[in-house]
Amino acid sequence: MLRGGIIGAGFFAGNHLNGWNMVEGAEIVALCDTDPDRLANMGNAFGIKALFSDAARMLDSEDLDFVDIITTVSSHRALVELAIGKGVNVICQKPFAENLDDARAMVHAADAAGRTLMVHENFRWQSPIRAAIDAIRDNAIGTPFFCRAAFRSGYDVFAGQPYLAKGQRFIIEDLGIHVLDVVRALMGDVTRVAAHMTRINPNIMGEDVATILLSHDSGMASVVDCSYATQRTPETFPETLLEVDGDKGSLYLKAGYQLEIHKDGSIETRDVSPPLLDWAERPWHNIQESVYIIQKHFVDCLTHGTTPETSGADNIKTLTLVEAAYRSAAGGQTIATTAL
Repeated sequence: MLRGGIIGAGFFAGNHLNGWNMVEGAEIVALCDTDPDRLANMGNAFGIKALFSDAARMLDSEDLDFVDIITTVSSHRALVELAIGKGVNVICQKPFAENLDDARAMVHAADAAGRTLMVHENFRWQSPIRAAIDAIRDNAIGTPFFCRAAFRSGYDVFAGQPYLAKGQRFIIEDLGIHVLDVVRALMGDVTRVAAHMTRINPNIMGEDVATILLSHDSGMASVVDCSYATQRTPETFPETLLEVDGDKGSLYLKAGYQLEIHKDGSIETRDVSPPLLDWAERPWHNIQESVYIIQKHFVDCLTHGTTPETSGADNIKTLTLVEAAYRSAAGGQTIATTAL
């Protein structure tokens, strides 16, 4: 049984703890947070007795195989390097790092120590998106040559996460990073990025609409389209909608979690709705299930000595697209990913 500790007991930590309770072969035995009330409440809710206000003390006191870091991005490098330095494997929430230099430093530290470092980049692990990825990897539509990935919503994300309204960067860094990662999983790595962004909501600091054009290593193209200023009835939050064209057919992940494969004049429809787990709630159940799925993948990798699909090294490629998108939007030019 792998023994794990959690650092961070904030907004999203309950989903992580519920997910860990479902994962065979792992248990959370310690919890750390600098807020004593939040720490006590989360510890009581999940029956965790080893509670710490200092991560270094937790790592010194407990015999841990891994830590799950669920803190804000500014703390990630220090905490990841602390855990790696103690010989502990790490799964870290996104955004992985504030900048590419920090991301590269964390990956280097993990490689040098021979530890596993995975990023909790969970959108590509949502079961409906996973169904689309698997269908394309199984050659259902042949070789993809175009993709559009859209997340357009008017959902009030600021009610539960008010800090999102205060940052100079918003939708690309917080949401677009997920959708960019999904497109990488579908279409491969990216050579060039062109982006446009704007702010519609006057009560926030950062951008809430972004459209990003990606040129892939394969020579093919994708469009990532994100908005938190779109009024839709019915509301599709938190669904990512996909259109992928291949040389033998087309794939559509439509609202309501319906996957369609158009091929040879016919349409195959699959219901890929995520299950409503007993601890989850709509409409978050899609994201909540993906937390468990990605945690299970992490444990499988630790058990079998394999590299996580969303490793730290892999996530650097997604972070590069985020930085390229901001530079492109600011300068009105296409950015080569090799320049970052």
